[in-house]
Amino acid sequence: MNKDQTNGRIAEAKGKVKEVAGKIVGNKDLELKGKVQNTQGKVQAAFGDVKANIKSAKNSK
Repeated sequence: MNKDQTNGRIAEAKGKVKEVAGKIVGNKDLELKGKVQNTQGKVQAAFGDVKANIKSAKNSK
């Protein structure tokens, strides 16, 4: 796992926690921030996955 994959998955988890906490306490702002952070984490993790796939493909030649 590379840094982008790790940080992305951590951001996803933090975002999901914020989203759920926002729903529980009725704080729409916190819920929205959680959704945004979750999405950003998914994008970063996907970028890390692409980097890992490229590196793997390069090394297999």
